[in-house]
Amino acid sequence: MGIDSLIGGTIWDEYSQKVCELMNNPQNMGEITQEQADAMGAKLIVADFGAESCGDAVRLYWAVDPKTDVILESKFKSFGCGTAIASSDTMASLCKGKTVDEAIKITNIDVEKAMRDTPDVPAVPAQKMHCSVMAYDVIKKAASLYKGVDIASFENEIIVCECARVSLSTLREVIRLNDLTTIEQITDYTKAGAFCKSCIRPGGHEAKDIYLVDLLAEYEKEKLGKLADSGYDAPFAQMTIVQRLKSVDKVIDENIRQMLVMDGGNIEILDIKENGSHFDIYIRYLGACSGCASSSTGTLFAIESILKDKLDQNIRVIPI
Repeated sequence: MGIDSLIGGTIWDEYSQKVCELMNNPQNMGEITQEQADAMGAKLIVADFGAESCGDAVRLYWAVDPKTDVILESKFKSFGCGTAIASSDTMASLCKGKTVDEAIKITNIDVEKAMRDTPDVPAVPAQKMHCSVMAYDVIKKAASLYKGVDIASFENEIIVCECARVSLSTLREVIRLNDLTTIEQITDYTKAGAFCKSCIRPGGHEAKDIYLVDLLAEYEKEKLGKLADSGYDAPFAQMTIVQRLKSVDKVIDENIRQMLVMDGGNIEILDIKENGSHFDIYIRYLGACSGCASSSTGTLFAIESILKDKLDQNIRVIPI
């Protein structure tokens, strides 16, 4: 089947020239026989992986030097569309000359970026990115066969976005640290959801246990819970100055002040000022705290962390 029958008109323009060339003229397609591996003094590894979302499959061949763990030769066979062929060829090329441990670190994004003509323009259209995400999994399979371990040992995190290899813990951290509220913001920060879009919400190329919309809903629920704990019906950014002072004082009373008093100290809230996107809270240490070495390090960090967690991530605490 020629490339013109696979993609047409407007879609054609969304493929990089490298992808188009590799579709019709892959450089690493083929197999490595046992005889060829023996001639190199290498261990032959043959790994298979299939993508349930589209039926594509790839077989990866490695000839690995058992003394150095270096991949001396890497080839593939692909059973799928032109995009799968191009990405598998690029993956095989990236594996050559690397150790097995280095190859495990190759991600689907590394493969996609290697197929780009220019750094800022994706190599394939978003709706075809799911055909390019087999690299990471088949490499893990090959590495597990070489090392004689279970494939699960290479993955200790839940991956939400397969295309960009973004984990659940990373997404939760980025959403909270940057107070993200939209899918577009998540994509800007992490690239999750930028390609096949299966991770955004149900109904994509493949089903997920958790989606980006779920993480946004989870974070919104968490913020509402913190709001209820603060005793106010409005977010910190929407409070009046009096409400902000009262809410900060309440959090300090419930979480901080008692510890300071036990050490012979205390804390006084002087002012809260908006500074760009930040809320600068000016404090004064009292008693033993005023001369304590940790008042500008550990204690300050603890106070700021608690206020951020309870009220707003943009809070900064400044001692005077």
